[in-house]
Amino acid sequence: MTAKRSIWAGLLGLAALLAALHGAQAASTDVMQRMLGGGDESRAIKRDRLAPTGNAEALPALNSPQKSDIAPSGGLSLLARMGASLPDLPPEKPFQGKVDDAYGAYQRGYYLEAMDLALPRAQKGESAAQTLVAELLNNGLGVRRNPKDAVFWYEQAARAGDANAQFKYALMLMDGGLVARDKKKADDMMWQAARGGNPQAQFNVAQILVAAKPGPDGLTEALPWYEKAAAKGVPDAEYAVAQIYANLPVDAEKKAAARGWLLKAAKSGFDTALFDLAVWNINGVAGPRDYETGFQWMKRAANRGHVLAQNKLAHLYVYAIGTRPDPVEAAKWYVLSRRAGFADLDLEDFFLGIEDEQQKEAIHRANQFRAR
Repeated sequence: MTAKRSIWAGLLGLAALLAALHGAQAASTDVMQRMLGGGDESRAIKRDRLAPTGNAEALPALNSPQKSDIAPSGGLSLLARMGASLPDLPPEKPFQGKVDDAYGAYQRGYYLEAMDLALPRAQKGESAAQTLVAELLNNGLGVRRNPKDAVFWYEQAARAGDANAQFKYALMLMDGGLVARDKKKADDMMWQAARGGNPQAQFNVAQILVAAKPGPDGLTEALPWYEKAAAKGVPDAEYAVAQIYANLPVDAEKKAAARGWLLKAAKSGFDTALFDLAVWNINGVAGPRDYETGFQWMKRAANRGHVLAQNKLAHLYVYAIGTRPDPVEAAKWYVLSRRAGFADLDLEDFFLGIEDEQQKEAIHRANQFRAR
């Protein structure tokens, strides 16, 4: 079954992690302000001052390739033109494991068939079948939705040792809507699910450890659980691993992998990771400076509605960091971030200094914007 993102993660959030890392990140934030904020000098920006100013080093503009004879490679089609044939694919290895007909029907969308196959096995005490029955009942797939009966089957499967059911049942114990709220029992069940290999439970166990012991010691204790969850593709865990590797004393190999983990989280669409990856590339955090790449990630974060990214993207357009200067686009992103409540006197001064027609076009573009 496809694992759903944990609502426990929503309850605990990354507040403890970010608070613990706040001191280490402050230096990075200061650099970002110097690179993108512009300081008091930006208030003197007028119509003729959209080139990079006030930076510690010359910032390159994003130039288009000058050669016009560049063409895509012919690739493997060249072999056909030479009369060579491709080698045969290796034979597919036969599946040796046990086929679960109930889960197969579930994955194909045949929910009623899945229930018919799973229920008799669940009644005989098979934990995986009990979890499947609970999932079908809880989501109303093929049968009438019945959360109360789902709780019964989740509990049975959890007691029988199914890690996925233990995770779901732990969330129910934490929520208290369908069963009596019991935080201690919820934590114990979450730990069982984590030890059983459920990636969302592993992330939540890390969060529990950080909340219980804020600061570097708690983060160090939680790191192995973050790593387990990150290795299984949990975006929140990938982000946490990146931040811990970058900001706490870890070995050189892990330190070098920090930006790679942040990239994984960003590629999953995790908004905060999109923004942080842009900042890391622009300021050279956990790797070399790359203004063009930083600009592209900042634009992706801004397009998803990240307000701080929208504000910083406006600065990138003003100062031509990773892109060409574009007063209308800069003004558009400023308008969007200002409407969201992010005040910026430097950009306000810039906006008032551009032509009236540019202001109108920027407002028009802002009105047409839809997060995506």
